Amino acid sequence: MSRTLIKNATIFDATGAAPFAGDLLVEGNSIASVTPAGSKDHGEADRVIDGTGLFCMPGMTEGHGHISFEGVTATENLITPTPEEQVFCAARGAKALLTAGFTSVYGASEAKLRLAVAVRNEIAAGRLQGPRIRAGGLEISVTGAMGDESTEHNPRIGPSTLIDGPQEMRKAVRIHCREGVDNIKLDVSGDPFYAARAGTLGTPDTCTPMHYDEIKMAVDTAHALGRKVNAHTRSVQGSKDCVRAGVDGLLHVEHSDEELLDMMEEAKDRIVVVPTIGLFHDMATGPASDYGITPEVAAFMGINALIDASAETHTELRKRGIRHLIGGDYGFAWSPQGTQARDIAHFMKYFGYSAADALICATRNGGLAMRDQGDLGTLQPGQLADLILVNGNVLDDVSILTDLDRVVMVMKDGAVETISPALAEKAGSPALEPAE
Repeated sequence: MSRTLIKNATIFDATGAAPFAGDLLVEGNSIASVTPAGSKDHGEADRVIDGTGLFCMPGMTEGHGHISFEGVTATENLITPTPEEQVFCAARGAKALLTAGFTSVYGASEAKLRLAVAVRNEIAAGRLQGPRIRAGGLEISVTGAMGDESTEHNPRIGPSTLIDGPQEMRKAVRIHCREGVDNIKLDVSGDPFYAARAGTLGTPDTCTPMHYDEIKMAVDTAHALGRKVNAHTRSVQGSKDCVRAGVDGLLHVEHSDEELLDMMEEAKDRIVVVPTIGLFHDMATGPASDYGITPEVAAFMGINALIDASAETHTELRKRGIRHLIGGDYGFAWSPQGTQARDIAHFMKYFGYSAADALICATRNGGLAMRDQGDLGTLQPGQLADLILVNGNVLDDVSILTDLDRVVMVMKDGAVETISPALAEKAGSPALEPAE
């Protein structure tokens, strides 16, 4: 069994404890010990890494992954390419996330049904570099709602499975599970993008096209087959229906009322919530302007109002102890894969998180979503050894995590996946050569 010792790093274990100068020992694929620096003789190790000046933290989780989205500006970018082409996009997206310190992806949906499944399998087999993946499939939606790209005169297949009624939902979920999908995604509510499309049925973010009995059928079918269900839900009614039906992950959740907040607080031990604030922040503040979505266009689409609603709702959910995850809807042209760590600062700005608690959203909460065993997302003995080393104190400046040159080592499942040449040379071990 291989042994890796990281000495004298600043340990942020994501349990809520204060960071401390410590040594961390990895045996095989799990953490064997975490102790104050120099307090214990750890014996011989195959690799010894000097962590002086480095910040050691759990690997991060992208909480609403679309790994096959690459440079997207419209749904046409998802519909037109072939599965053969898009699987390479998904592989590149996975590698970009790993390099940026994301050792897990909690999947939402993909451009084609089996893209994340194929990449997940290749990574698990050791033939491809990438994070742990709970694979999403296609969005499951209903006629005339978000995900329905057709009109009567122009039928076309969008990046979604369309159903109407509980029995069609049962079949769609069964097919997803048969094809290896881990996370089912439902389009429960509307969306400002679709509401703004001329010539099609508008489904604004406040409406709820999918009915409760369809949601409940999806949950019952998926859970019986050991899968999880996530839901695109912005409307108050949609989110209430999701909580009642037993949905595992609620994505977006901008609109709320007191009853919904109470329901979510009551369910806080079984749900995770992903605000996905980054996409709208970039649309409202300028980064999307080169792609036709200027701040003025974003305001016309109602994005500013949606950001305000998100800030109000998720600030209250934070106070109530809801488990938030970072990430979501990255892969657009203005928000490429691997830049998801920007959300940590967004959580501080919009939702009132401290730096430490925002990091817990990125790490511990993501681990709990990924694995029901509770063995991922913190730096504690017995936990899976998914961790990163960062040059600098992240708690003093969370933007450090967005600088790939500062993420100097990524370990997943006890194996060093990437390491900077300087750190590899300093370690003086041939086993620590930089990953290609």
